[in-house]
Amino acid sequence: MDTPLAIFAGRSNIALSRAIAESYGTKLGELTIKSFSDGELYAKYEQSIRGEDVFVIQSTPPPGDNIIELLLLLDAAKRASVKRVTAVIPYFGYARQDRKDQPRVSIAAKLMANLLVEAGADRILTMDLHASQIQGFFDIPLDHLYASRAFIDHYKKEDPIDNLVVVAPDVGSIKMARSYSKRIGASLAFIDKRRPKQNIAEVMNIIGEVEDKNVLIIDDLIDTAGTLTNAAVALKERGALSIRAASTHPILSGPAYQRIEDSPIDELLVTDTVPLRKPSNKIKVLSVADIFAEAIERIHTNDTISALFDD
Repeated sequence: MDTPLAIFAGRSNIALSRAIAESYGTKLGELTIKSFSDGELYAKYEQSIRGEDVFVIQSTPPPGDNIIELLLLLDAAKRASVKRVTAVIPYFGYARQDRKDQPRVSIAAKLMANLLVEAGADRILTMDLHASQIQGFFDIPLDHLYASRAFIDHYKKEDPIDNLVVVAPDVGSIKMARSYSKRIGASLAFIDKRRPKQNIAEVMNIIGEVEDKNVLIIDDLIDTAGTLTNAAVALKERGALSIRAASTHPILSGPAYQRIEDSPIDELLVTDTVPLRKPSNKIKVLSVADIFAEAIERIHTNDTISALFDD
């Protein structure tokens, strides 16, 4: 007998979770998640999941309740005798703390990995990790999805751009930007920056030709938008005709919205891995629900995930 599949969702991104379930052709399973008066969380599956292949969808941006909620759901699933439970984490929080780059600091990404495994996750499904080496923090299978499929389809079919140069806003984004430039058929440039302290970035040099070109800045996430908007100003000063940006995870904390509104960025394209805190005329959202739904189907049937991203 085929193993039945069930999809459940935490509360961090209900809209995406419902879209994933709908794309798969099912409905979200029944859960009770609530907070007690003191803030302590409670999670219960309201249907039998014994022997099932369970997928729990939960992005883990701040606050910490999101990761705790996911851990409780994983633990409850294992105690309910599921056959397998996969943590579907569209945005993996704490990924930027992936190494010990200063004395006496935590490697928070590794800690999160340990917690997920200890809570009972048999497998992880996530998208555009801030650092690919985080995959090695897990001693269980991890499937890494890419939003590039959605972005590249958009720019090749729905909104093609002539005379385009793809720009990496920092050295760490060069590999991603190079992949975009190759698949879209555009030239490549990158920005040399320095970061004097956390959440502050300064543009040093622009390497590549951007004058009289339409620019597409590529990055995996946008937090305070300092790197992005500083890059946009520098590119405009170097003669860029128009400036667009694409980023998978729209964290958009603190002054991010105001910085984007005040910047020369014409359009920012993001995905729905993290729900927007508020709308903006400059920000458009692409859904990655279909990508996650197809990945869930392939995991359930033990099919290859990499075929999703074959050109």
